[in-house]
Amino acid sequence: MNYNSSISEIRGVGEKTASLFKKLNIENAGELINFLPRDYDEFSQPVPISEAVPGEICAVDVRVASIPNLKRIRNLTILNVNVADNSGDMQLTFFNMPYLKNTLKRGGSYIFRGRVQAKGLFKSMEQPKVYSYDEYMKLTKKLQPIYSLTKGLSNNAVSKAVRFCLDKYEFPDEYYTEELLSENGLIDYPSAIEEIHFPESRESLINARRRLVYDEFFAFIYNLRKNKNENDNTPNNFKMFETADTVKFIEALPFKLTKGQLKCWGEIKQDISGEYAMNRLIQGDVGSGKTVVALLSLLLTASNNNQGALMAPTEVLAVQHFETVKGYIEKYGIAFKPVLLIGSMTAKQKKEAYERIESGDANLIIGTHALIQEKVKYKSLALVVTDEQHRFGVKQREALAGKGNDPHLLVMSATPIPRTIAIIMYGDLKISIIDELPAKRLPIKNCVVGANYRPTAYKFIAGELSKKRQAYVICPLLEPSENDELENVVDYSEKLRAALPDGTRIKYLHGKLKGAEKNSIMEEFSKGEIDVLVSTTVIEVGINVPNATVMMVENAERFGLAQLHQLRGRVGRGEYQSYCIFISTKNDESTMKRLEILNHSNDGFHIASEDLKLRGPGDIFGIRQSGDFSFVIGDVFTDADVLKKVSADVDRVFADSSGKYDRIKAHFDNGAFNFVDFRSI
Repeated sequence: MNYNSSISEIRGVGEKTASLFKKLNIENAGELINFLPRDYDEFSQPVPISEAVPGEICAVDVRVASIPNLKRIRNLTILNVNVADNSGDMQLTFFNMPYLKNTLKRGGSYIFRGRVQAKGLFKSMEQPKVYSYDEYMKLTKKLQPIYSLTKGLSNNAVSKAVRFCLDKYEFPDEYYTEELLSENGLIDYPSAIEEIHFPESRESLINARRRLVYDEFFAFIYNLRKNKNENDNTPNNFKMFETADTVKFIEALPFKLTKGQLKCWGEIKQDISGEYAMNRLIQGDVGSGKTVVALLSLLLTASNNNQGALMAPTEVLAVQHFETVKGYIEKYGIAFKPVLLIGSMTAKQKKEAYERIESGDANLIIGTHALIQEKVKYKSLALVVTDEQHRFGVKQREALAGKGNDPHLLVMSATPIPRTIAIIMYGDLKISIIDELPAKRLPIKNCVVGANYRPTAYKFIAGELSKKRQAYVICPLLEPSENDELENVVDYSEKLRAALPDGTRIKYLHGKLKGAEKNSIMEEFSKGEIDVLVSTTVIEVGINVPNATVMMVENAERFGLAQLHQLRGRVGRGEYQSYCIFISTKNDESTMKRLEILNHSNDGFHIASEDLKLRGPGDIFGIRQSGDFSFVIGDVFTDADVLKKVSADVDRVFADSSGKYDRIKAHFDNGAFNFVDFRSI
């Protein structure tokens, strides 16, 4: 088998299973072997109930002490089961699993595995997995891969398909030199793929991951360097100078620009009037005022009789930007003639927008990926602004820039990474940092708590809802998954319906919903038609709801601090006091120490720096959660050492003219592999 071999060639994968794999964006053997486990499970020996540690996942070998008790609350079925061993007893709770009432026999012995909770001396588990003794013993002392799944496809089915594929796969020749492999302590690629799926040990998993992280970073930085070499010293075809419009706009604003905003604005004016086209990044914390600076740049462009484009990652955010600009036009009479261009518009609306753009009647075009479609023709596109850079690839930025005659490029990012890493990650851009927040913004009140705090959190959310406020709840998973104790948006929405007052309007959001449905849900929440939005991290960007005052994050220990900080930035955007509740199901000292950083600081740059110090290369589990820069396995915090070494190695490859690195250049010039991104599933 090679990369392009059909998934149907794998034993056990028929037409129906192939269609399920297609839902995971897997259609060939190459995509399957690059569909990495999103986590691993380590099955330890069962412990007596008395030794089960609250907050940890444990297995207990027990007998059912009483007949299971089943009750219904609206659409939710709750099954309570009391179990015991010689050391004590414990209550187990199962949601929407009524069939277990007949499966679990009084006096029967089973192994239950789940996260232990405690109220005083009384211990319990929610939704534990049930095993026979023999079944469980086969799983002990092994790292079991956990894959992202879709309904109808089991973890075991994916695992078997991967095993068959690896046994038959013909890997390409090694492309790195022996020198680079040795210097970086890298194993060969086939071994890395084998061990990332089926690790013999924790150490072999770390070695496999290091090789694949190196590859992923190399592909990213190699393309950045190519882009930089091609774009460096691009002549400035749109020299623009400050006009009265921008000065009046700054004076009319009801707030003073911060020192950081003014410094950034000065750097943009210098770039835009200089000899070469601008390629600049505005890096600023959530709420630091990047958008105002971007709008100033677009106003400068419009007042110089050119067109500017603002590209947002979601339709909801594009519409919000459009409404903000219309508000500024009404209040301050600024020289914008804006047009909105998003995928959900009707054919007639799009045609009218195309005409206004091509004629030059519109001098500000706000939209999503629709801005780079073939039908869109600009009259004089002089400035391109992209929002949330890590949601866009270099090629997408190039496609939008290619719509004009080498326009200026301005990128906004709220990812608060340390400057040393930012210089590498944004190697093709100059960097402006806005490192202070506007005055009078109420700081968010935070708390880091264990799972037993949930009932109190639900009461608190109900209190905020009674004030006509709204809330977000973030879960790491989309739907229930085998071998997993993490919360998922589907089941959690039902839990909330049972816990919150009748009539509470609850909806969930995740990456597998169709674009139109996602936009519709975010719009409903934005308009106040949804009280509680339960979501995966797709909510991280793309929505601005000043009325939302509570952000609750489940399984907070599974996320990077920088991402948790960005999630927190969805609240605190209005006049009301806002709150963030981080619930950790892992209460060991190192986890709580890490999360406490969020409890004591709302400064994204400080948080990112602390995260960099605390996370180490041995931290395998839960580190690929941030999604920054679209990396699937690499993490700019945990793998900062690898990132810096890759940056130096890529420079060596580009500087060499002896042919020593030609195989590497050929591999990455031809388009290196891409991991299948499980985060979107």
